Amino acid sequence: MTIDPSHPAPTGRNGLGTGLGQVVRRRLRPDAAAERMRILTIGGWVMRVAVREGNPGWPPLLLCNGIGASLEVLQPFVDALDPRRPVIRFDMPGIGSSPAPVVPYHLCTSAPRLAGLLDRLGYRQADILGVSWGGGLAQQFTLSRPDRVRRLVLVATAPGALMVPGHPRVLLRMLTPRRHLDPGHAARIAGELYGGSARQNPALARDLLHGTARSGRTRGYYYQLLSSLGWTSLPGLPGLRPPTLILAGDDDPIIPLINARIMHRLIPRSQLHIYHGGHLELGADAEHIAPVVDAFLSPGGAENDTGR
Repeated sequence: MTIDPSHPAPTGRNGLGTGLGQVVRRRLRPDAAAERMRILTIGGWVMRVAVREGNPGWPPLLLCNGIGASLEVLQPFVDALDPRRPVIRFDMPGIGSSPAPVVPYHLCTSAPRLAGLLDRLGYRQADILGVSWGGGLAQQFTLSRPDRVRRLVLVATAPGALMVPGHPRVLLRMLTPRRHLDPGHAARIAGELYGGSARQNPALARDLLHGTARSGRTRGYYYQLLSSLGWTSLPGLPGLRPPTLILAGDDDPIIPLINARIMHRLIPRSQLHIYHGGHLELGADAEHIAPVVDAFLSPGGAENDTGR
């Protein structure tokens, strides 16, 4: 099924309507769900992990972030989720506060470490959400360990090497971590690179990537970039068994919408939700997108026919 709702894009002035403004306001709420930050060693990787405990009877939502982004980038989305939902976030090696590994890694060898992370935290099964690069990690984990995944959410992502690529100029921007290191550069290229609400408010990218996030390391970014070389989930998508929700923007220069439509056709019983916006809307428009995810993850949510 395909869901294509229409609603106004978020607006703001002086950054108050951006992801940073949302984070600041929500962190000041007295009822904000508490999170625990820890450093864990999983399969030789040293990773910074944030855990929001939530309701003990609920399966956790494991979040896999985009390339070069620390776990803070997803704070607006986490804050907008039902506070009863347990949430697990982590920095990939060499990103945020996780030290870089000695040697590069590949997506195929990364997925088992997610199982190790769940084991360390005491969870047999989890829901998993992957955004952009993290969507590839989420797909690989689901394909290799379907017994550990209850439901899968894919946001602004594609099936890897066998995909419909964005414009070459946009892809060239992705070859360097400069936008994660230079706030001014992030704002200057935001509209062209991320599309959606970043076209009208370029400071949005700066606020999301730098307002609360920790600067990534260059080596960690290139390791992450190299990890997806030659990787594709396309042949395995028809074999995905967990209920799957695909979220895609109608103005995403990095991941053209056609990729979401292809994945929707290939993944059995998947749902496709097309939102108004670009590559950063999971954080920039969390107030609209989080309820869609919550509804899908709730009992019966994967079977509800709410699309058109």
